[in-house]
Amino acid sequence: MSKQIEHILKAVKEHEIGFIRLQFTDIFGIPKNVEIPAGKLQSVLEKGIAFDGSSIEGFMRISESDMYLQPDPNTFAIYPWTMDSSRTARIICDVLLPDGRPFPGDPRYVLKRAIAEAEKLGYTMYAGAEAEFFLFRRTPDGHASLELHDRGGYFDLNPLDRGEEARADIVVALEKMGFEVEAAHHEVAHSQHEIDFRYADVLRTADNIVTFRFVVKTMAMRHGLHATFMPKPIAGINGSGMHTHISLWRGSENAFYDPKDPYGLSAVARHFLAGIIEHIGAITALANPLVNSYKRLVPGYEAPVNISWARINRSALIRVPASNTPETSTRIELRSPDPSCNPYLAYAAILVSGLDGIRRKLSAPDPVEENIYELTREEREERGIGSLPGSLDEALTALKQDKIITAILGEHILEKYLEAKERELQEYRLAVTPWEIERYLEDY
Repeated sequence: MSKQIEHILKAVKEHEIGFIRLQFTDIFGIPKNVEIPAGKLQSVLEKGIAFDGSSIEGFMRISESDMYLQPDPNTFAIYPWTMDSSRTARIICDVLLPDGRPFPGDPRYVLKRAIAEAEKLGYTMYAGAEAEFFLFRRTPDGHASLELHDRGGYFDLNPLDRGEEARADIVVALEKMGFEVEAAHHEVAHSQHEIDFRYADVLRTADNIVTFRFVVKTMAMRHGLHATFMPKPIAGINGSGMHTHISLWRGSENAFYDPKDPYGLSAVARHFLAGIIEHIGAITALANPLVNSYKRLVPGYEAPVNISWARINRSALIRVPASNTPETSTRIELRSPDPSCNPYLAYAAILVSGLDGIRRKLSAPDPVEENIYELTREEREERGIGSLPGSLDEALTALKQDKIITAILGEHILEKYLEAKERELQEYRLAVTPWEIERYLEDY
């Protein structure tokens, strides 16, 4: 038995953990789990556990459903609440085929493959996420609603920010699970909040995002609220984004930093940035995966629409944040992802796109520091400023045509993802919305 396993078993005993949730995600990033009693943990840590994958979205057919979960001991964490007087812990798992090979439909495996590509070039990607969400009231019978919980705005306090107590409990719960929370505040829209946690290697950050969403929803429910990471739940106000800060490191050196560059960016950083711009259409299909995502990506609500980069211009797709410690903190901020995405797939796509830019030594366009929304279409065209896909349909078309990102996804996930998203589009096209009824019913 390894010392790591011994440490986990000791913690389970000391904290009187009754059950362990073996966690993984489907292709959309929705967390799934197999729960085992604590007495089974040692065996599962050493040998894994079989489960039926036929009912998981994007996994296997019934005739090929036997699969295994192999826990990653580095992800052991104890939930800071009790369920029916018993404490529970969780371990994130990799999904394996019966012969022990990685399952190609496991999103975490897709990101691991992208990480391996970076390692071949000598790089490690670090990422930090700024995930926004809404807190709404629940109906008397416990269902989610769109009733605002507060009328607060950016950085407001009580009494305007009535979500402060729930947000504080969320932060405490996250810290007890090992998160280093850096900031928590009310966002621009009523009932909208943001909690930022410290950057980490990209796999850990993706793991943290999945855990973060689960903790936020759980703690909100305990306050009688519903937390949603839906990108645009209410028309006419800001939607929720998940700005992602990215850097590459070579050992202990920040490969993105060059003090001689006007923006502090190295050639590696500029190539990486150019790679993201080159592949942003396909990235968008994964980083903004819902029909609803494209109701956030519109002018006027602080979400990026135009494909550009800058230092201080918050209308740009990619920003280079200022830093007092540029040697360690130089990074780029991709502002388009939203918190509904599967972080494993979105970050894999971002990483391989940047690596493609490095390999091909792509040149980034000139930065655009003025407000792009004030430029005419002709002025944008003259300066080569393109636009993000305007719909999920457009983004999926870009994904199908992108050889770099489809390669990292693999045939299995690509096929299942496209199939599910095209079905979502068709269902949306067939739906008759309240807007249509209000607009057309009487007049026509």
